[in-house]
Amino acid sequence: MDSLICANIFVPLRIGPSHKSEQGSQILFGEKYTIIDKSLNWIRVRNEFDGYEGWLDKDHHLFFESREENSSDIIVKPVRFTDDRSNRLILEAGSVIYNFNKDRNSFTIGNNTFTADENLLTSPPDETLSQTAKRFLNCPYLWGGRTSRGMDCSGFTQLVYKLHGYSLPRDSFEQAEVGETVSFLDEAREGDLLFFDNERGIITHVGVLMDKDYIIHCSGKVRTDRIDHQGIFSQGTNTYTHRLRTIKRLCNV
Repeated sequence: MDSLICANIFVPLRIGPSHKSEQGSQILFGEKYTIIDKSLNWIRVRNEFDGYEGWLDKDHHLFFESREENSSDIIVKPVRFTDDRSNRLILEAGSVIYNFNKDRNSFTIGNNTFTADENLLTSPPDETLSQTAKRFLNCPYLWGGRTSRGMDCSGFTQLVYKLHGYSLPRDSFEQAEVGETVSFLDEAREGDLLFFDNERGIITHVGVLMDKDYIIHCSGKVRTDRIDHQGIFSQGTNTYTHRLRTIKRLCNV
């Protein structure tokens, strides 16, 4: 199967070949994907970054042929670019760029050159995971989203970790399977992933620990809340909103 590079700012991946089907995830600019199936006006693809499969509208199927690239970097904050034809586009944090020229503040992909309108910050950023997470405070919740224009809880944690050079699976229940288990909240440290379950014991939510008392997570929007051994406590409603199930740490975080 041919490997292609997404040339759209981002594209939705739907769980079925229809715009009425819900968005399961997104592919960001520069991420590579492969075609695994085709329908009349849709193609089923696999995102090489996290292995997520979904349906892509053929009208969104803008791509560069994947060739041997010299190097790749990941954009840390949204940046406006101008291409060879004077077209402008804003690339989201988490977008992948290739062959970055620091002197010219530009990159090439396929036969195209893109030049940034401002200094480009690429990963890994010189900051902690929770500091990176704060960049997205108040970003709205969007099911299947992975950008500052809208993200879900696991899209948020995946993006934060991606900017620090780690590849997490797409969904929270999958993310809960990676890393080392931390037995108690008192033993957790900044940057650890906290997972929460529902009444049936299924992992349904994830966030990033900021310190012993606070978590940053996407619920309605990216926000900070109190955390203790029971779960997330909302001071706005004076109730627990999520029940803590497990804590995971990636070895080098």
